[in-house]
Amino acid sequence: MNKIFSGLIVLCFLSANTIVHAESLTSESQIRHVLSQQQKAWNDGNLEQFMQGYWQSEKLRFASGNSFRFGWKTTLANYQKNYPDRATMGQLAFDIIDINLIAQQHAIVFGRWHLQREKDTPNGLFSLTFEKISGQWLITQDHTSSE
Repeated sequence: MNKIFSGLIVLCFLSANTIVHAESLTSESQIRHVLSQQQKAWNDGNLEQFMQGYWQSEKLRFASGNSFRFGWKTTLANYQKNYPDRATMGQLAFDIIDINLIAQQHAIVFGRWHLQREKDTPNGLFSLTFEKISGQWLITQDHTSSE
């Protein structure tokens, strides 16, 4: 009886571990997809589509340099001000260094961003907080720095 019970416990543990691992892989691939879609939208010159990866809320927080702002509309307006045309936008590439799922509905993504423009190649780091809201992974906090 002990062998059967022990075997069931091990089987339950392995099954639960497999489910958690599969969910983590699915969440990670969904988060990577959001960032891939953002990169594509940016490179197509479509800031509004780029912003679809962000939580459309006044609670969205974006920090860069020595400033921060709250709100999806405010963040979009800031992007439009700082990147008024395709030449200024350049071509964006993300290098995802780490995706850390800290709960079923929360993840922190750390990586590098690179812009290739005719006259320069700005780049830097980012830390993004993702939350799964209404079944969709969205950025709720963005802290971006440049070198």
